Amino acid sequence: MPGSGWEDFAFEGIGTRWEISTLQPLDSALRTRLLSLVERFDADWSRFRADSRVSAMAKDPGRYDFPAEAGPLGQLYRTLYEATGGAMTPLIGPSLERLGYDAGYSLRSSGSALPAPAWDDVLEWAGSTLTTAAPVVLDIGAAGKGLLVDLVAAELKAGGMEAFIVDASGDLLAKGPDPVPVALEHPYNPTQAIGVVQLAGRALCASAANRRAWGDGLHHILDGKTGRPVRTAVATWALADTTMLADALATALFFVPGARLQQTFDFSWLTVFSDGSAAHSAEFEGTLFT
Repeated sequence: MPGSGWEDFAFEGIGTRWEISTLQPLDSALRTRLLSLVERFDADWSRFRADSRVSAMAKDPGRYDFPAEAGPLGQLYRTLYEATGGAMTPLIGPSLERLGYDAGYSLRSSGSALPAPAWDDVLEWAGSTLTTAAPVVLDIGAAGKGLLVDLVAAELKAGGMEAFIVDASGDLLAKGPDPVPVALEHPYNPTQAIGVVQLAGRALCASAANRRAWGDGLHHILDGKTGRPVRTAVATWALADTTMLADALATALFFVPGARLQQTFDFSWLTVFSDGSAAHSAEFEGTLFT
């Protein structure tokens, strides 16, 4: 993505491809710390690994202690759970699995969709401690990758990196002297763009119904109140100061108008709807093609 003078470090982690670009070389010790961080995060939060903490929660109710990042993650999810009337929830895992987005990526439905359980009926999320009253299939996919981007960025800063770009398969954080042009992918044709954003010092995340889609109109963005895929929006983009926030709000835009979310959050946004229309915030940094 960046121009000459940048060095790239690419790897696979949490089931997706990562590319870290830096103006300074990454030494082997820092690369090892980054890979260890990604592996640790996966071992804690992945519902696709039988040995993860989340998979243990799916088997037995009880108290589970997570790393410190669980605190702000839980606060953000709870705020968006309430803002969307329960539509956006980390408890959507059972319906994702039944519709085919399961640990084995079967992409075959094994039953009808299930509404997510009510948060307060099954889960107490207090800081980094999660206590469950029943087996819970936790899915933090709406914000988890963005959170990990922020953790990776913190590790880069601790390692002396002042200018870098972290690209976790489209979840982007850019820190450096110059803006980075980022194309906005057409929701119906990934070979085309509908616009471009000059990304500088902020995070950009997108969510789209054409990604992780399968079967008869199934995709990974489910309404917790019904357990079924959302049909109104087809693609969203959010820019914020942290990647976790941008990631989560890109999903929340499928349920709540951006203007309403801006009453609570400091971010800019673009939503493309299923009828071909679009809406965006007045300060959206992107340029849309006509």
